[in-house]
Amino acid sequence: MNYCENLRKYVGHNPILTAGTILVVFNEKNEILMQLRSDYKQWGFPGGGLELGETLENTAKRELEEETGLILDSLKLIDLVSGEETYREYPNGDKLYDITAIYEITAYHGNLKINDDESLDFKWFSLDNEPTNMPDFMRNYWKRIEKYYKS
Repeated sequence: MNYCENLRKYVGHNPILTAGTILVVFNEKNEILMQLRSDYKQWGFPGGGLELGETLENTAKRELEEETGLILDSLKLIDLVSGEETYREYPNGDKLYDITAIYEITAYHGNLKINDDESLDFKWFSLDNEPTNMPDFMRNYWKRIEKYYKS
């Protein structure tokens, strides 16, 4: 059982504060990897929540491998986001605000594959081709990433 699942036993669906990562994985065509998430049935970035005692860098490495089968070679922090724009409510009713480290990943190896029950599909998108089917909090991240790379 992970940290958030354990905490939910005490707070139910009430909002909690978490920390985690969003992974902006680029391919050789400069396209960004998105996952069709099984919980929302919408597109999102790979990534996930920090576990107790874990660094954000280790979270990025673990989540990339767990969700995509890809092995991280290096990463670069491009933004740190907190506040209202990170609020989300999951389909099961869980609510949270997140402190999110956004990492750029251009160096990795392995074979892209659905590796767990969090993903239904993967697709590569160019910065000029934003997925239309994204939850608001993911769209907020996309806008930040787009601004970072287009400025």
